[in-house]
Amino acid sequence: MPKIMIVDDDLNIRELVCALLINGNFEVCEANDGRDALAKMTACAPDLAIIDLMMPNMDGYELCRNLRKYYENLPVLMLTAKGELSAKATGFEAGTDDYLTKPFEGDELIMRIRALLRRYRIETSQSVQVGKVVIDKNSYTVGGEDIPRKEFELLYKLAGSLGRTFSRDSLIEDVWGYDFEGNERTLDVHIGRLRERFPVEASGFKITTVRGLGYRLEALP
Repeated sequence: MPKIMIVDDDLNIRELVCALLINGNFEVCEANDGRDALAKMTACAPDLAIIDLMMPNMDGYELCRNLRKYYENLPVLMLTAKGELSAKATGFEAGTDDYLTKPFEGDELIMRIRALLRRYRIETSQSVQVGKVVIDKNSYTVGGEDIPRKEFELLYKLAGSLGRTFSRDSLIEDVWGYDFEGNERTLDVHIGRLRERFPVEASGFKITTVRGLGYRLEALP
């Protein structure tokens, strides 16, 4: 049974989310702010974290950055009343996988959690099937064919978290490294090459530009 950590300084919200998750057949553990969450990570060992943004001691942005630093593969869902595009952009730049604004529907929260857990299982494997092609990290091939290494790493990153929006900065850092001296144009060029190399109808997937945020990869129904 997956275990979910709920991080929120509002006791009423924690109790509500706990009840929804228990009814959804999840185990739960709680923390009242970012510092408390980090202190409990080892003992709790969650499969996913739901975090609020506005908290004392350590807010959700800082907590998310720490989780990405020390628990890179832990799925993170931000659950907050701040629905502005700028707040969402900052959240994705900090490393969140998904973002849900309050008030929310309980069924939607459960669906998003299950989707994130599915993506996590894909991300931690060495091969991903998306659409009509298999992306194999063991051989660095896509559909059995070699492609340039940076294009492969970019495509694998996007496909490993299907439907997740990645900020431009996070993609550049993950694919080209922190010491990359180029600019966002390099990322755009590689995205363009992938789109040309894998047409939507032939590949069964598309790379979507999310204005003001970055990119995500989506499989066709």
